[in-house]
Amino acid sequence: MPANLPPGLPIVPDGDAPGGQRTSSPLPGTGATSFSTAPFNMSPEDFEAAVGDALLLIPDKAARAMDNVAIFIEDDYTPQPGDAPGTVLLGLYEGVPLTERDSWWDAGSLPDRITIFRQPILDICESRHEVIDEVAITVIHEIAHHFGIGDDRLHELGWG
Repeated sequence: MPANLPPGLPIVPDGDAPGGQRTSSPLPGTGATSFSTAPFNMSPEDFEAAVGDALLLIPDKAARAMDNVAIFIEDDYTPQPGDAPGTVLLGLYEGVPLTERDSWWDAGSLPDRITIFRQPILDICESRHEVIDEVAITVIHEIAHHFGIGDDRLHELGWG
C-alpha cells in the first residue's frame, strides 16, 4: 500500500478477459499526448505494481480526504444492461459520493469501489510509464466522482 493513502484502501486484483480501447487525457506534465494502437504487454502482477506506483501520484490532500474507498483491479469491463454495446471503460466508481452522504450512511455501509480495468489501459499504452500515467489519470478521475464531481465537469477540467 502506498504510504500517502489512508489505511483500509486495498488494491484487489481479479478478472482475466480481453478488452477494447479508449483514449484519455495524458497526465499533466508528462508530455504524453497520444496512445498506441498496439496493446502493451504486462502481466497482471506487473500491472498491479504499476497501479501501486500510480497511486503514489495521487496528491496527499486528496488521498487523506478519501473515506471508505477500496480500489480493485479487473481485467475488463463487462457492459451492463442499458450500456451501449462495446462500451469500454478504463475505470469505474461505484458508491455514494461524499457530497451525497448523510448521517445514515455510516451505519454499516460497504466501502465505495473504484475499479481499474487492466486490458483497456494496456490497449492504449506503449510503455510501463504510460501505464502508470494512464492509471493515475483514471484513478484521479474516479476519485473525483467520490468527491461528487461529475463527468461533464471533469471533461471541462481536462480529466475526462
